[in-house]
Amino acid sequence: MAQAKMLSKKSSTLQGFTIIEVVLVLAIAGLIFLMVFIALPALQRNQRDTQRRQDYSALASQITTYTTNNNGSLPADNANLPADKYLNANGEDPRGVPYKIVVASSVPSAPAITDGDTEVKVYVIKQAVCDGGTPTTSKEKGATKRSFAVYAPTETGTYCQSNT
Repeated sequence: MAQAKMLSKKSSTLQGFTIIEVVLVLAIAGLIFLMVFIALPALQRNQRDTQRRQDYSALASQITTYTTNNNGSLPADNANLPADKYLNANGEDPRGVPYKIVVASSVPSAPAITDGDTEVKVYVIKQAVCDGGTPTTSKEKGATKRSFAVYAPTETGTYCQSNT
C-alpha cells in the first residue's frame, strides 16, 4: 500500500509541460515560420524573373525569324510589334502588366520594374550586342548591321541577349 501511494504521488508530479518548455517550442515554431515568410517573396520573385527571361528569349527568337523572313532587315525604329505575338500568348509579364516592345537604334538607360508600372518596356536595339549584361553598339565589340540585342528589366536587375 505504501508503494501505491508513492506511485500516485510520483505520477501527479510528472504531468504536463513546464512553461519554459512551451515557450521554447513556440519560439522554435516562430523562427521556422519567419524563415518561410522571408524566403517566400524571394522565391516568387525568382519564378517571375525566370518567366520573363523565357519571354525575352522567345522575343529574340521571333526577331531572328523576322530578319530571316525580311532579307536580313530588322524592324523599323518604333515599329508596332504586338507583344502577344512576339513575347507570349497574353502579351503580359508574370504580374499581369502588359509588355511593350520598343525597337530602337540607340541604347536606352537601364530599364527597371517598379510596382506602379502600367507597362514593361522591352527594347530591341538594332546593330547592338550584349557586353557584360548591357547592350553596346560598338563595332569593336562585334556589333554589325544585322545584329540586335534584347534588353529588358527583371525584378533583380536587367536581361540582355544578342543574336550573335
